[in-house]
Amino acid sequence: MPNPRPRSRPLMIVPVLVAALAILLASSSTARGLFSRVRSETFNKFTTAFNNAPKANLTTTTTSPLQAAATANLTSSKMGRPPVYFFSHGGPDVQYNTKHPVYPILQAIGKEIVQKVKPKAVVVFSAHWQATPSEIHLNNGGGPTDLIYDFYGFPDHFYKATFPATGSPQLAAKIQQLLIKNNIQSKGLKRGLDHGVFSGFNVAFPPNTDRAITVPLVQVSLFKSEDPDAHYRLGQAFSWGDPNPLPYAVSFDNALKEAVEGDAEGRLDRMRAAAKRPDARQAHPWMDHLMPIYVAAGAAGKDKGVQTWTLHEGSFAWAQYRFGDVPEE
Repeated sequence: MPNPRPRSRPLMIVPVLVAALAILLASSSTARGLFSRVRSETFNKFTTAFNNAPKANLTTTTTSPLQAAATANLTSSKMGRPPVYFFSHGGPDVQYNTKHPVYPILQAIGKEIVQKVKPKAVVVFSAHWQATPSEIHLNNGGGPTDLIYDFYGFPDHFYKATFPATGSPQLAAKIQQLLIKNNIQSKGLKRGLDHGVFSGFNVAFPPNTDRAITVPLVQVSLFKSEDPDAHYRLGQAFSWGDPNPLPYAVSFDNALKEAVEGDAEGRLDRMRAAAKRPDARQAHPWMDHLMPIYVAAGAAGKDKGVQTWTLHEGSFAWAQYRFGDVPEE
């Protein structure tokens, strides 16, 4: 049965989060991890990631503008960080409009992903699924995944479209672990694939062909907001272990080091100012993870503080501090 959702302009292409598709794929058997992230500006947004033993690449497709960014940690000697894809695909008619210029483009992207990236799993973010302003939802159901016909006013055969996809509770659980590590609230539930996923995927990965996706596929929601920072951080949750540090992780780590290591008399003022820096909130979306160093600094009294070690990795700075001198043996 169709499950239409009212839309006044089903074919309108809007540049921002109406629908987008991104997919992350796991490629090499020796790959350790991969994340893919996508943002679209109009119809669909999907991200496919595989976090199984070998991890995945990412592909993104959208109704109109499609953009994808994915990060992966792979140890394969043949392939470094897998690519991330974000592709725009238009409205739900894209799978039937074979004469449209984008049709062969999506076909080529799908062929590249399946034959060269060789994913082991797919994680998809669609703009047609927005959970709450502060919580991410994801499909944790196993077995065949239903479809959601979230559009109306199209020919009857649009509501008979199919796309074989199999969920993975195990992959969903690993995704939630990544979200938890990054202080992102999430909830698993059973949900079908919306047209942001199946319309474009039917072109890029047509069933019963050598470009079909037969690996597990898990769809993840967006936040119910238009906050670019929150969604960027959502993507960063999948780039765990990325050796390339983000600028704010480095700048705030350096600023906090200067605040701590100065004279003890003005330490509170400097550390208070550091917490108000724009990069402080970027580095610590939830400031509770930063507060313990303030407790340590307060307990240290007049003892000198020193950063004993740090490592800049992705969105993290692994700074270690000591206040006071170590007793001599």
